[in-house]
Amino acid sequence: MVRVEKDYVFDSAEGRRSLLDLFDGRRQLIVYHAMWLFGDDQLCPSCSLLIDGLPHLSHLHARNTTLTAVARGPLDKLREYWQRMGWTVPVVSSAGSDFNWDFNVTVDPSVRPAEYNYAPMDGDWAGELPGTSVFLRDSDTVSHTYSSYTRGGDVQIGAYNYLNLTPLGRQEDWEQPPGRSDGPFMSWVRRHDEYDPTR
Repeated sequence: MVRVEKDYVFDSAEGRRSLLDLFDGRRQLIVYHAMWLFGDDQLCPSCSLLIDGLPHLSHLHARNTTLTAVARGPLDKLREYWQRMGWTVPVVSSAGSDFNWDFNVTVDPSVRPAEYNYAPMDGDWAGELPGTSVFLRDSDTVSHTYSSYTRGGDVQIGAYNYLNLTPLGRQEDWEQPPGRSDGPFMSWVRRHDEYDPTR
């Protein structure tokens, strides 16, 4: 566990909130770092797939745990997208704070050395990436206890868990050219309102 010393502030439907406020009085907080695509004013399809499969929050609340999504997009655009998707999970904007940078889900090597999935990133790519971070509250002290990135989020994607039970599985092409990690493994994913309705 690592104590969180920085005072992060987020924009929410209830106004400005601190990281401590995001716990909503509970002991544990799970943050899903959602990739906001600034050019499209929406989340990436794979983050949308993950959020579609989140459990009813009452099950987490019963275990003293809050779950919220955090993205760097502007709050009004996030809320508009949330309404389009029909989601009830809370969302806050980390725009203007170091939160995404400090938890390595916003990277830009021109700003600070790029790191993702606990390793330095090569090249000059900049942008948003997905991840999950977990925090524990002890009175007014917040500690960071866990983070996962990249394929670590697979277990959180409910559709994948069901597809893994079927004879054909996920039906994804796992072959990637040497030295590439941006293969087509999620190229089939669309936002739930973008699939062909005849299928």
